[in-house]
Amino acid sequence: MAGSKTRKIDKKWVSFGTLLLGAGTIYKLGFLKDAFYVPMQEFMGLSHTQIGTAVSVAGLISTFGFLASIYLTDRISKKIMIPLSLISICLCGIWLSTFPSYPIFLLIYCLLAICADMLYWPTMLKTVRLLGTEEEQGRMFGIMEAGRGLMDTIVAFCALGIFSALGSNAAGLRAAILFYSIVPGVIGIIMYFLLEPDERPAKTDGGSKTVSANKQAWEGVVKALKCRSIWLVSFNIFLVYSVYCGLTYFIPFLEDAYALPATLVGVYGIINQYGLKMVGGPVGGFLADKALHSTTKYLRIGFVIVAIILGIFSFLPHESMGIAAGMTITLCISACVYSMRAVYFAPMDEVSVPREITGSAMSMASFIGYLPGAFMYAVYGGILDSFSGLSGYRIVFIIMTVFAVCGVLLSTFIVRKLVKKN
Repeated sequence: MAGSKTRKIDKKWVSFGTLLLGAGTIYKLGFLKDAFYVPMQEFMGLSHTQIGTAVSVAGLISTFGFLASIYLTDRISKKIMIPLSLISICLCGIWLSTFPSYPIFLLIYCLLAICADMLYWPTMLKTVRLLGTEEEQGRMFGIMEAGRGLMDTIVAFCALGIFSALGSNAAGLRAAILFYSIVPGVIGIIMYFLLEPDERPAKTDGGSKTVSANKQAWEGVVKALKCRSIWLVSFNIFLVYSVYCGLTYFIPFLEDAYALPATLVGVYGIINQYGLKMVGGPVGGFLADKALHSTTKYLRIGFVIVAIILGIFSFLPHESMGIAAGMTITLCISACVYSMRAVYFAPMDEVSVPREITGSAMSMASFIGYLPGAFMYAVYGGILDSFSGLSGYRIVFIIMTVFAVCGVLLSTFIVRKLVKKN
C-alpha cells in the first residue's frame, strides 16, 4: 500500500515536471523575435511590419482560441490534447525552418498560436490543478511559473549557442529553429506515455440513457459561464495582468528619469525578466499555502502592497533621487506582481469550482484574465506618446495603482464570500 502511494506521488511529480518543460518551450517559436529579431530580418527576409503583423495576428488568434478551448479542454482528454499540441508545435517549427514565403510564415504563426494557446495552455492549467490537492495549489502554480522561467532561459541560451557555433548565419538560424522544434516534440511524446486519460464517469439523463461526451462538454461550458466564482477569479487575474502590462515601461522610465546607463539596462532587464520570475513564483506559492492558507488572501495583500508603493512612487521627486532608489523600488513592485502572477489561477479550488469543469474554468479565466494584453500596451503606449516627460509615466503608474486598488476590493469581496461559505 505504501509502495503504491509512493509510486503515485512520484508519477505525479514526474508528470508535473514534464508539463513544466512543455510550458517552458512551447512558446519559443511563437516568440522567436525575442532572441533572433535581426537574423529573422536578415535571413528570412522579413520587415519590421511583417514581423509585427504576424505577432499581432497570432495574438488575435490566441484570444479567440481561449474562447474555443472553453469547450475543447473538457471535451478532449489531456492525454490527447497535450501531446498533440507539443508535437504540432514541432511540425510547425520544422516547416518554419524552411524559411517559407511570408503568407506561409503568417499561416505558421497562426497555427503556433492555436497549438499553444487553444490546445496546450488551458489544458496544462487544468492538469496542474487536478494533480495537486487544495492545499498544494499555490505551491504548484508558483513552482510552475518559476520552472517555466528557468526552462525558458536555458532553452533560449542553448539556441543562441547553436546559432553562434554555426557561424551566426542562415544555417545557424535554421538549426536554432529546429532545436526550438525538436525539444517540445520530444516532450510531447514523453507526455503521451506519462499522462493518464481523463476520468469521465458515464452520465445518464435521469433514466437509462447515457449522455454523450459532446453534451457533457456543453453542459460544462454552460455551468462554467453560470458560475459566479469563476467570473470573480477571472477578473482578479484581469486586474493582476493589467498591472503586469505596466511593468514593461519601467525600463524606459528609468532611462528617461534617471538616465540609466546602457550597462545597467541589461542587468536590470535580466533581473526583472528572469530572476524575479524564478524567485517570485515559489515564494508566492509558499506564502499563499503555508503562511496564509489562502491564495486569494495573498493576492489581496499583494494588491495592497503594489497600490501603496506605486501610489507613492508616482509622486516622488524622481529628478533628485538616485538610480539605486529608482531601481530598487521598481524591482520591489515587479517582484510582488510576479509572485501574484504565478499563483493567480490557484484560487479555483479555494472558491470551490467543480473539478469536472476545470478545463472550461481555466479556459474562461485565460480568456478574461489575459485580455489586457490585447489593449493595455496600446493604452499605456498612447499615454506616453501623448504626454511627454515624467507626466506620461505618472499617469501610467496612477492607472496601474487604480487597477491594484480595484484588485484589493475584488479580493476582499472574494475573501468575505469564502468566510461566509465556511
